[in-house]
Amino acid sequence: MKKLILITAVTFSVLSCGNNKKDQEGNGISIDGSSTVFPVTAAIAEEFRTEDPDVNVTIGVSGTGGGFQKFAKGDIDIANASRSIKEEEKAIANENNINFIELEVAYDGLAVIINPENDWVQCFTVDQLRKIWEPAAQGTITRWNQINPEWPDEEIHLYGPGVASGTFDYFTEAIMGESGSSRGDYTASEDDNVLVQGVAGDKFGLGFFGLAYFEENRNKLKIVGVDGGQGCIEPTVETVSNGTYAPLSRPLFIYVNSSSIQNNPKVIDFVNFYLNEAPSLLKDVGYVPLTPEEYKREQDKFKNFVEENQQ
Repeated sequence: MKKLILITAVTFSVLSCGNNKKDQEGNGISIDGSSTVFPVTAAIAEEFRTEDPDVNVTIGVSGTGGGFQKFAKGDIDIANASRSIKEEEKAIANENNINFIELEVAYDGLAVIINPENDWVQCFTVDQLRKIWEPAAQGTITRWNQINPEWPDEEIHLYGPGVASGTFDYFTEAIMGESGSSRGDYTASEDDNVLVQGVAGDKFGLGFFGLAYFEENRNKLKIVGVDGGQGCIEPTVETVSNGTYAPLSRPLFIYVNSSSIQNNPKVIDFVNFYLNEAPSLLKDVGYVPLTPEEYKREQDKFKNFVEENQQ
């Protein structure tokens, strides 16, 4: 994954990750939201600059929830999201007369990861993950041998995304059956690199985040398969794209503000470029492309959205 590291480093040198106030002048495009979707959008933005170097694309990483907060107020043009927008977020957007479109851009699997020195866990069942992460586990499920008596009598040290993260929402919905349902006594961060460092330095650590971040750091971490009822399956390009890595595979999205495409034609150019170039760039940054038919569907959706909002 050297290319991912290079792209991210270059992107940070040319893109601002500040407060991303919507650029009302010139051709600026402002984006914020999911840390999971960030590498995809950053790679696209870097390639887009070769097509149109005069466009300044700024990308923030405040988590899916944080991105939707800004998006619903009209502060940014595009929101990166690792889940669909919630009803309460839609309501805020409606109050602010924000019309938008949701576009699928990739698939991702959630990686359940442990330290390489952990030699006792080979697979987790969904029931075991629920037992570890459910709200009732806080203060009570604290040791590995409480999950399996054959595992060590040692503390479990948990690492995971913060509550503003779409990854947190997806994991809790998939494992607990209710979005946001989780114990609170774990090391939380919106920055997946913090979680990588935490588990990589902790023999008794356990965490989860997007598969791409594991791929980038596989020399520091160990991935664990998940048994969703069909046997133990690890997330790969194949198992994520064909849906066998269940229930921890998901689509990733961008959301586009209609007023942005009305006021700034460069936003239209950027989104069209995104949907055209994503298939060739995604594997380089550790994500799974949609099928050609699915990209055509999203391109047609966006074309219709543009036509409706330019009348």
